[in-house]
Amino acid sequence: MTKLRQYPDCYYEPSRHYDLSCPVLGEDIAVDVCIIGGGYTGLSTALHLSEAGCKVAVLDSHHIASGASGRNGGHVGTGQRRHQEDLEKLYGAAIAAKLWQAGLDAVALVKTLIEQHRINCDLQKGILHVAHKPRYTADFRAEVDFLQQRYGYTQARAISRDEVSELLGTSVFYGGLHDTASMHLHPLNYALGLAQAAKTAGAQLFECSPVVSYRSQGQDITVSTANGSTVRAKHLVLACNGYLGNLEPRISGKIMPINNFLVATAPLGEGLANSLIRNRLAVQDSRFVINYWRCSEDGRLVFGGGESYRSSLPSNIPGIVRKRVLAIYPQLEDVPIDYAWGGKLAITLQRMPHVGRLQQNIHYAHGYSGHGVPTATFLGKAIAEAICSNSEQFELFAGLPARAFPGGTLLRWPGMVAGMLYYSLMDRF
Repeated sequence: MTKLRQYPDCYYEPSRHYDLSCPVLGEDIAVDVCIIGGGYTGLSTALHLSEAGCKVAVLDSHHIASGASGRNGGHVGTGQRRHQEDLEKLYGAAIAAKLWQAGLDAVALVKTLIEQHRINCDLQKGILHVAHKPRYTADFRAEVDFLQQRYGYTQARAISRDEVSELLGTSVFYGGLHDTASMHLHPLNYALGLAQAAKTAGAQLFECSPVVSYRSQGQDITVSTANGSTVRAKHLVLACNGYLGNLEPRISGKIMPINNFLVATAPLGEGLANSLIRNRLAVQDSRFVINYWRCSEDGRLVFGGGESYRSSLPSNIPGIVRKRVLAIYPQLEDVPIDYAWGGKLAITLQRMPHVGRLQQNIHYAHGYSGHGVPTATFLGKAIAEAICSNSEQFELFAGLPARAFPGGTLLRWPGMVAGMLYYSLMDRF
């Protein structure tokens, strides 16, 4: 990868299939539900509420899906961000079992929405988790056994080092876990497909309409935008994730916005692409700061890895990610990087989403910790159900304890950096 070219936009933008045109909010309007944030959470909420007959408005400060929802690795994994055995220890067997089923339902929901609304997003089956240290192979075998014995889950299997090498064209990993129920997709096309479906169902989507404040007035909420226009609504949904900022200090300390980096190579050609990843699998390694990759529909390697914790992105994303790529695939030394970009997501201390109500008619969900494609879609639907009548799935996640980062929003950054440096060293040694 000696020829490096950095573009301000990510690979997903020029490869999108939808040309969504949404206006700026230019007048005061009244709706049943106002949603702040045009990513997976907000779009799923808007779609399901609109299909239920509610009048909905979505406000995004930039363009629909211009944040993490349109810039991520596109992995749609089963389960939750935490291992299932950890969830049993944290919450007990009964709650953990419901979370396991919710994880399966989330993946199924993504597939159903894609099929129902004919979303063109290159949906593919299978995620391969690979061990970057020998001891993780035993962990993978134990996880497979645990899921089979406790949950009857038979769609995950442990695979040998030789089989991983055959599937991935590299010998640096020691074994793996192949989950055939997981999926992967083009994340921006999926988000824009959801947006189009929401518009078709009647939702109003507004871009470049940043929200500066909101206030409750009796049974109504008034949301004010930077251009002076307002939305009056009976319900408000905060779906901002890593872009929440100072809009709602009561919950901002429970999440930590971080940046993650990705690159896309030049098209590899069918032969080279198939030698790197057979069967169009997506791949994740076992590092704490994980590497993750897949081949795109046009045969590029889309590879993510590395993080930063400041508001701005580093200037050398290609160089940061290139080292990770070549450590796995030295045969790509002379393949150019055509695109390099970063995206902002939000993590929580527990690596489980932070979900709840600020009052009866203000719902929020964020902090997906890298598991956002299925989880945000699922929780958008759960918020819609909670607003309409059935709050069972919403209450499941709202009932999970959520700890604030030490030091709140002001001092969480240095603590996070220290912790991530420690785990980065553990990844190496």
